[in-house]
Amino acid sequence: MAGRLFLVPTPLDFGCAQIVPIRETLPDGTIAAAAGITHWICENAKSARAFLKRVGEVQPLALPLQQQQIAELPREVHKKGDHGPAAFDARPLLQAALEGHDVGLVSEAGMPAIADPGSSVVRAAHELGLQVVPLAGPVSLLLALAASGLNGQNFAFVGYLPQDATARALRLKELESLALRTGQAQLFIETPYRNQALWQALVQQLKPTTRIAVASGLTLPSAMCRSASAASWKKETVPVTNDVPAVFAVGM
Repeated sequence: MAGRLFLVPTPLDFGCAQIVPIRETLPDGTIAAAAGITHWICENAKSARAFLKRVGEVQPLALPLQQQQIAELPREVHKKGDHGPAAFDARPLLQAALEGHDVGLVSEAGMPAIADPGSSVVRAAHELGLQVVPLAGPVSLLLALAASGLNGQNFAFVGYLPQDATARALRLKELESLALRTGQAQLFIETPYRNQALWQALVQQLKPTTRIAVASGLTLPSAMCRSASAASWKKETVPVTNDVPAVFAVGM
């Protein structure tokens, strides 16, 4: 009997100075399911082991950490993504599931395959006829959207914006035009050390009435979720720092 592919969310405090108890962000059912899995596919083996160590502190692992089977997705998948003409074939990574073992897919923070690598593994599981089981846990994009006051009925996640200032400004204008024309909220993220540069571009490039939302430190005691017009933001200091992951959104 074939195993299943479990999509296992992780706490959103990866890379943050403050770590919250795992039971404050993951349901007991998700923790119990993770504790019972012994074969894993991940972004980074070190991060996966750190997550399993946290799981094991509240729920005994089915196997000691040293005996867990952990496979990393190739670096090319991180850089180029899971889609496109040369999409990664993840079927060999699911051999353990074909042999009857449940396999967990895990990212460094949040839900795997959402703003993170992993969709190639999910597609491969469907192609192999394996059951795919998403577990409950935090998804930063949806938490940020819910707290933004923007259109939760019509939204899009557009990934990262260009690093070049000119190209980034053009992209922001495109997203603003789409949001104002259709009402569709536009969500995006940035590497933390460029948070403030992106913020300055948002405030400077967008129309005064366009609403800008930002959320950082989600699920942490220091969580910040704020939303205001570009004109209002110009009167305030930069609300986001360069040391924590953040989600940005623009719309009406």
